[in-house]
Amino acid sequence: MRQAPLQRTRKLTVIAQDPSVLTPDGQILTTELDIPAEDLSPGPRGHRVHVVDYDSSTDTLYAPIRYPEVVDGCYIDPFKETVDRGRANDLLREPAFHAQNVYAIVMRTLSRFEFALGRRVNWGFAGHQLYVAPHAFSDANAFYSEEDQALAFGYFFVPGKGRSTPILTALSYDVVAHETTHAILDGLRERYTAPSSPEQAGFHEGFADVVSLLSVFSLKDVVRNVLLSFRSKDVATLDITDHKIPTASVTKENLEGSLLFGLAEQMGSELSGLRGSALRRSLDIKPLNQKARPAPTPYLERREFREPHRCGEILVAAILEAFLEVWLGRLNRYIQSDEKITTIDVSIAVEEGAEAADHLLNIAIRGLDYMPPTDIRFSDYLSAILTCDRETVPDDSKYSYRQKLRDSFSVYGIKPAAKSDKDGYWRFEADGFCYDRTHFESMLSDPNEISRFIWDNREKLGLEDDEAFWGKAYLKVQSVRPCIRIGPDGFTIRETVAEYVQMSTLRFDELSEVGITGMRADIPPEQEITLYGSGTFVFDEYGQLKYHIKNNIFSQTNQKTRIDYLWESGYYSNPAFTKNLFSRMHLGRTLAVNVDMTEAF
Repeated sequence: MRQAPLQRTRKLTVIAQDPSVLTPDGQILTTELDIPAEDLSPGPRGHRVHVVDYDSSTDTLYAPIRYPEVVDGCYIDPFKETVDRGRANDLLREPAFHAQNVYAIVMRTLSRFEFALGRRVNWGFAGHQLYVAPHAFSDANAFYSEEDQALAFGYFFVPGKGRSTPILTALSYDVVAHETTHAILDGLRERYTAPSSPEQAGFHEGFADVVSLLSVFSLKDVVRNVLLSFRSKDVATLDITDHKIPTASVTKENLEGSLLFGLAEQMGSELSGLRGSALRRSLDIKPLNQKARPAPTPYLERREFREPHRCGEILVAAILEAFLEVWLGRLNRYIQSDEKITTIDVSIAVEEGAEAADHLLNIAIRGLDYMPPTDIRFSDYLSAILTCDRETVPDDSKYSYRQKLRDSFSVYGIKPAAKSDKDGYWRFEADGFCYDRTHFESMLSDPNEISRFIWDNREKLGLEDDEAFWGKAYLKVQSVRPCIRIGPDGFTIRETVAEYVQMSTLRFDELSEVGITGMRADIPPEQEITLYGSGTFVFDEYGQLKYHIKNNIFSQTNQKTRIDYLWESGYYSNPAFTKNLFSRMHLGRTLAVNVDMTEAF
């Protein structure tokens, strides 16, 4: 007999923000996440995520959580009853719940990427399963390790506050989402961790912060809790009475004061080195006064912002600026629909804010497919998110997301890429490519077929092929990914995204032979320099090339800037420059405190 279809999603309880955020009755704020349903082995262990609860500091292996059997086709959440009984605080001392918390947030983050990109997403290593350790070690740190194929979350006790309950990074929603994003981005763009420029390193950190913060903003329970509980004399706030907001107080300043400052305040100081700092510090980066004379120096040109986290905070600030403008626009449309409206219910503000964050999260993720695979700049990302959103949502007149993104990036000194058109979109490729020797079906998945397309069109694509460059670089098609995206009108957009990378290793004194001149004089002539070039092809559903987003391997401007930065940073003199990259960057912003956590449970 045929069986009924299996359940596609399941709900699991997680801590909505972190344990410091409480409900009015003093319990930690929890929420239920919709995540893809799957048969789970003890751990939990699924087809993409395997939670291994081993503490390396105390040599302790915690018992893996075993989920109840399916009842009437429904999965049972073993911790929902604890919350329903009003005992959510008991979850803090339950290692099995900590395992569920990280599993659910990792799976939700992964599913958000797969929904936005319209395809399955691989990890940045050979295996299918990402290991996750919720109590990995006794340090105030958390990081993604490609070498270990894992996310490692530390724990610590705050000096002077006793040893009753540890601070667990695995229980902070944004920390887990941030580290998961590093793992996903490493799979999508493996060379974004390669040494290149402050902006490329900053993009990894900034993008992970953007995804984690917008994920938090899209949780209605969190937004409602912040709006109703935050009060401050130092910043503007919404004047909320009986869950009603006066329309006169619905301003950008008040939205920022109530939600952004409120959320930053709730992100406890104990974890300021790992999370929260991206939000709090980005609020301190004010829009540039472009009318001032002399004109202010753009943030990206200031030495302070060469540190990756600090550089990434500019990206966070620009996205949050757009988020506030979109949220305000959505509320104003509601207010302007009826002149008699004098108040707005908090639930409406929550709904509009969560939907704005969710759509911006889609835009932020989808833009990855429209970026070059190497040596990226924030300007590339701006053109990428604008172009990709136009492909999915041609009519943006209702809420003007793209215009607000242009404006918000501009006030932080970030303009669209130089190769974009006047509106910041990547330029369409003209006709005239040769498709006669390639096969449409194979081009949907076969790197060799894309390689044949490149060879047949190398001159029109502008790839170096004359005697001056012959034999000095090689090209490899890195990936071919068919995508299916769903637009707001319900129609599907089918595309194929393919990436190639070029590499060339030359002695420093050979750079002039490929047109790279005017270099610094303190680099030894025999120093080997590896140059990277790359490009992204976006084909339409008929296999016709729409966009070729390219970084020229022998670009004077890009390569000179990159080599100067890497030389000053010590990359060429330190072979271990990129070893344990995320661990070192995160640990550098935290204070490690060694403790024994076995007593806490």
